[in-house]
Amino acid sequence: MEKLYDAGNARAIGVSNFSTKRLGDLLVVARVRPAVNQVECHPGWQHTKLHNFCQSTGIHLSAYSPLGSPGTPWMNSNVLEEPVITLIANKLGKTPAQVALCWNIQMGHSILPKSLNEERIKQNLDVHDWSIPDDLLAMLTEIKQVRLFRGDFTINPQSVYKTLEELWDGEV
Repeated sequence: MEKLYDAGNARAIGVSNFSTKRLGDLLVVARVRPAVNQVECHPGWQHTKLHNFCQSTGIHLSAYSPLGSPGTPWMNSNVLEEPVITLIANKLGKTPAQVALCWNIQMGHSILPKSLNEERIKQNLDVHDWSIPDDLLAMLTEIKQVRLFRGDFTINPQSVYKTLEELWDGEV
């Protein structure tokens, strides 16, 4: 990728699903710092350690599954039904999805929400002219953290990461 970047064939280099450790390891050898790290990120999986690391190193965090993928078979909880999120949504007159998206934006992340429903797409766009007040924003740290993408398939004897704890810097 760095050769493509050097040749002017790429404006930036990005990575996906890199933990703090993996980013740190990469930064030791990379000539070109990744511009972005795309990871699962929502109020139910806030990636606090990774968020702080990315901010300190100038790497943008982009959130996929910013709504927590409700309704998918591998999900055993629904971020949009979290009591804290529904409480905040009710107080602000917004939907739980809008609260989840607004949280990511307030954290400085770009978001990649998905919906096929026209009404929800319109609601998802209505997150830029308001913000979650600090007292309510602080309540979101109380939510139990649940990762959708576990990364089990990357763990094997030949991998640099022998356990999920190593892969995700203890945030399992």
